[in-house]
Amino acid sequence: MTYTPAEVRALAPVRRTVELRARQQPDLRDLFLCHAWDDRRGVATELHRLLEAQGVSVWFSEKDIVLGQPFLREIDRGLAKSRTGAVLVTPALLTRVDSRGVSDRELSELLARDLLIPVVHETTYEELRKVSPLLASRNGLSTSDDSLAVVAAKIAELVAVEEEFQSA
Repeated sequence: MTYTPAEVRALAPVRRTVELRARQQPDLRDLFLCHAWDDRRGVATELHRLLEAQGVSVWFSEKDIVLGQPFLREIDRGLAKSRTGAVLVTPALLTRVDSRGVSDRELSELLARDLLIPVVHETTYEELRKVSPLLASRNGLSTSDDSLAVVAAKIAELVAVEEEFQSA
């Protein structure tokens, strides 16, 4: 997998945090997938599928919240039980974050830690900057540069945890 120098610089802190949390809490999921409700059956499901095909254990609301469970509490548990997070930035997410929906709450928690990989899809960092300057200040990955499959492979490589951490 080939990263650009900007991607290496931007994502190195995420990698260090993933490795540290893997040592401290080996039972965590690799990734929490933050997405807009409107994307749940489209691009979010596709990214989830691609990540799992790469061997990444993903907390994904469509899979992990069953009927009858308290929605926000389960999201809170998912955030607590994940090593890192990816935010799927789409036009729908920009609308949801601006209206302070559930995605905004997830994003706030992920921004509070070095646990965030923005994945920009069908929008731009300029549009993101209008809604969330903090998120836009974090370099991430974009489907305008790479296919969703390549983005998933880069994330998988980034969050891969050495077996020695898992068995420690």
